[in-house]
Amino acid sequence: MVIKILLLVVFFGLMIGIGFYCRKNATDVKGFVLGGRSVGPWLTAFAYGTSYFSAVIFVGYAGQFGWKFGISSTWVGIGNALLGSLLAWVVLGRRTRIMTQHLGSATMPDFFARRFGSEALTVAASIVIFIFLIPYTASLYNGLSRLFEMAFGIPYFWCVLVMSVLTAVYVIVGGYMATAINDFIQGLIMIVGIVAVIAAVLGKNGGFLGSLNSLAQISDERVSAVPGIFNSFFGPDPLSLLGVVILTSLGTWGLPQMVGKFYAIKSEGDIHKGTIISTLFATVVAGGCYFLGGFGRLFSDVIGVAENGAPVGGYDAVIPAMLSGLPDLLIAVVIILVLSASMSTLSSLVLTSSSTVTLDLLKGHVIRKMDEKRQLLIMRALIVVFIAISAVIAIVQVSSPVAFIAQAMGVSWGAMAGAFLAPFLYGLYWKGTSRFACWVNILFSCVFMTIDMLSNLGILQVNLGLLQSPINAGAFCMLLGLVLVPLLSLVSPKPDRKIVDDAFSCYDVKVLVRQTSALEDQ
Repeated sequence: MVIKILLLVVFFGLMIGIGFYCRKNATDVKGFVLGGRSVGPWLTAFAYGTSYFSAVIFVGYAGQFGWKFGISSTWVGIGNALLGSLLAWVVLGRRTRIMTQHLGSATMPDFFARRFGSEALTVAASIVIFIFLIPYTASLYNGLSRLFEMAFGIPYFWCVLVMSVLTAVYVIVGGYMATAINDFIQGLIMIVGIVAVIAAVLGKNGGFLGSLNSLAQISDERVSAVPGIFNSFFGPDPLSLLGVVILTSLGTWGLPQMVGKFYAIKSEGDIHKGTIISTLFATVVAGGCYFLGGFGRLFSDVIGVAENGAPVGGYDAVIPAMLSGLPDLLIAVVIILVLSASMSTLSSLVLTSSSTVTLDLLKGHVIRKMDEKRQLLIMRALIVVFIAISAVIAIVQVSSPVAFIAQAMGVSWGAMAGAFLAPFLYGLYWKGTSRFACWVNILFSCVFMTIDMLSNLGILQVNLGLLQSPINAGAFCMLLGLVLVPLLSLVSPKPDRKIVDDAFSCYDVKVLVRQTSALEDQ
């Protein structure tokens, strides 16, 4: 217990110290929200990765999908690395950085306003972010608190309170630069922690080959009649597995807290370096989490299995049960790992929410005149508000059987990524993208995901079939948007030529150079 507490004290002290160290970078709006657009490749790549992977992934998704799909859940981690990191950086990184700087936009709603010439679109996007980031933010506390209760016996309420206060302090004081530096340190902890945990857990069952052989002996007629299905290449339900890969990988392309990392990177060379670093980070962390979760059924005797085949205590109990027998020092490392993942994601979410609401919803619409000092004050106040709201929801939700961690994240990711992915992607690449198409796509995704959520809560009696799952519904919204936006753009009124040409002029800047006179050849 002394080791655990000592490590926590050192970790908390370091996070707060970095927040105060970065105060000088958070004296204006540009510095507070984007770090002055001068963040290097290592910090940006780690900020992207740690915002991507949180306790929701480590405890919620790894536990649930590892139990459902077995070792094939590792494909989710591979998809996160290749599609959610590598391809996202290659396709979005450079063009996002160039066009957002040219347009002078610091948030995704502001990008929509300037790219499509619509202040109403800004307000709508801001409201979507405000509403759907909250369930995701609240879900972060759940996985962390389960591990804290296992290791320290601390009540859920205190876990939520400590994490909320500490995150609020370093984000409010240091802004984006403080979160970026802390994300880098937290990312290093996550890499070391996940490797150590995998080695320890597999060691309990005879190493890697021994664990695979043991997993091959497990069967569940309720899932599949095929023997050894949890040890197979694509698992018992390849179609659902594909839905998880799409949601958790392609979803990053439309999430404002993820895309916002590209706004702040410093240079062209840093984008190339960041692409490699981010991909390697995702391979180790995401691949490791889902790979570990794939062996969850080996601990059925510890977890217990209900009559419906689900683990006793829900899917969120799988990973804590797998870790419960580890040595105290390793438990402490795991606690710091999950704390790092959760705080880094939480800081990114609340910074995104507060800056969006302040700059895109309040400024110029609710409060007509807002100087920089007042903008900073309101953003800092909203960080406190958002953290408080998410903490209250987390505390209330834990005493009700409403949703697993994965479902809360699925609704949030599905609504936002479904709404923003296609408009943002086509807005960067295609001059023909219309404002009308963006509106339809945003409205459809939000309405559909809301119906899906209400249906799962039993408030609406709607049978959506395969799309009843928030995971599949979110993946459906994203893929449909990629088809819907170009089709509607072709049949709707053409965008304003002047606005479009101005936005795309940043990719082809004319430069005057001195030419040395030369005689013509015959």
